[in-house]
Amino acid sequence: MSGPSKKADQTSCKTSGDENEPDKAVGKNIVAETIALDAAIAETTDQGDRGAKGNLRGALLMSLGMAAFIGNVTLMKLVSFDLTLFQAIFLRGCCAALVLGGFAWYRKELFISLSGQDAKVLIIRVIGEIGASLCYFMALFNMPVANVTAILQALPLVITLGAAVFLGETVGWRRYGGIALGFVGVLIIVQPGTDGFSVYSLWALASMLSVAIRDLATRKISSGLPSLFVAFVTMVSVTLVCALLLPTMEWKEVTGDTIGLLMGAAFFIMLVHITLIRAMRVGEVAFVAPFRYTVMVWALLVGYFVFDEPPDTATVVGCSLLIITGLYSFWRERRIKGL
Repeated sequence: MSGPSKKADQTSCKTSGDENEPDKAVGKNIVAETIALDAAIAETTDQGDRGAKGNLRGALLMSLGMAAFIGNVTLMKLVSFDLTLFQAIFLRGCCAALVLGGFAWYRKELFISLSGQDAKVLIIRVIGEIGASLCYFMALFNMPVANVTAILQALPLVITLGAAVFLGETVGWRRYGGIALGFVGVLIIVQPGTDGFSVYSLWALASMLSVAIRDLATRKISSGLPSLFVAFVTMVSVTLVCALLLPTMEWKEVTGDTIGLLMGAAFFIMLVHITLIRAMRVGEVAFVAPFRYTVMVWALLVGYFVFDEPPDTATVVGCSLLIITGLYSFWRERRIKGL
């Protein structure tokens, strides 16, 4: 009796062990799937955090860039009382190019091998920057700061239109309507055919179109091209063009105070180039770009307190219309992309 009983027990144990094998396999699979799921969730969370941090960083960089832009504008307008247009831009460019070149050399980003595509895009960007600088300062030297800056607030709308026409991006009828309404805001500011019209408003418009070309080109530059190198090449190009144009205007005496203002302007314009390029690279364009409008706060404050230029009603109304339509355009873009 004991022999068969022992054999039966052994058989029972073996059978029980065989039945547990699938349970162990299922348990291992569940554990493996749980670990994989946790890893996927962690990766998604990290990507979301990086995206949120990138947007916040981009927004801060854009806001800083806009403040630096007005700092540059303020000092250059003060310089305009003592120097001619091309002289001021040339001397500022010399200061900025030397510093940018030094930083680029230190970071080993001064001599970069460009692909054919990057070279073409960089040339287009440089052309846009040259037109933007010359036209903007021609307007700034002869118009209130707030008026010139207000016209530039049509830039996001022009970029949206340009992206649809030249880059093939999809733009619906609502955003086209916003663009049309924004251009009405530009007409309110410019006031064509009225006593408030200034021919220098056309220079501001030309500057805005040039900036749009520059920014659209910036979108096509490969991410591997250093921002510092792009800023340096742009600054050198603008400076060289102004050097060629120097004989067309009188060379005025440069005082110590003027040199100080130019060095300050050079610092601000370097900060503008670096922060704006970085802002468009680290964050989503639809999130970061609306922070351009912070420039109007600084422009109004500087115009009023530094140059005694209170904004007129047309500028306030037109600029408000531009900002509203611009923000709507960005909101529509984020909604379409599901951001």
